[in-house]
Amino acid sequence: MNIINEELKKYLLTASEAADQARSLLLSYYGRLAKIERKKMAGLVSEADKESEKLIADHVLSKVPGSVFYGEEGVSDQSKAIPKDGLCWVVDPLDGTTNYIHQFHIFCISIALLKDYQPVVGLIDVPMLDHRYVAVRDEGAYLNGKKISVSDTLTVSDSLIATGFFADDKPALKEQLRIFNKVVRRARGVRRSGAAAYDLCMGAQGIFDGFWEKNLKPWDTAAGHLLVEEAGGMVTTYDGEDFHATEKSILASNKCIHNELLKSF
Repeated sequence: MNIINEELKKYLLTASEAADQARSLLLSYYGRLAKIERKKMAGLVSEADKESEKLIADHVLSKVPGSVFYGEEGVSDQSKAIPKDGLCWVVDPLDGTTNYIHQFHIFCISIALLKDYQPVVGLIDVPMLDHRYVAVRDEGAYLNGKKISVSDTLTVSDSLIATGFFADDKPALKEQLRIFNKVVRRARGVRRSGAAAYDLCMGAQGIFDGFWEKNLKPWDTAAGHLLVEEAGGMVTTYDGEDFHATEKSILASNKCIHNELLKSF
């Protein structure tokens, strides 16, 4: 892996150092949690989520002065929204908290750096698999240092598609089930890992041919969005419009099946 852009290389190193610390912390808590809370309309949170975010925020902000931090748990109180300009770290310190609490091994750390509202560095670390996905704008996407690319599957009928559900939002769940009913009849298979960032990694790696979900947050998608695009894929909204981190819907695919999948929405 040879990153040419020296500025982005520095930012990726900073993200990697932060992910190292967060990975160690999450593994130390795995199976040993003492405090689990339920957030209104936002699932579960544990002490591991909060401490992981604090570690990441402290590190990246100290290494990149002038940047701001936007994280799921709000522990750094740095930014209430993603700024339209400048550098902003968008972080999910533990994506797949429910999996983590139940000791299901699919959970990850997602760190993205946005510059002027566009992702330029993305890192997703999957501690239990020892997998680290990274992407730098215009430099490609990588898994453990090896370049990855999206699949070349041509049709939805030959595709493995991923998605997610959130049962607490009844109208959104109803819409999701309507879409699911269409996709599951057309695709070879549909999977749900319970961690959107991980699903996007699987798309970038060419294991999943597509992924769709609605009402995700910027920390769920910012790093994975860049990974998919740098792996040669396409990321849009359900309307087929350009995707950015604050959009309410996401469809990511290998490009070949994108228009066919859009018909399900």
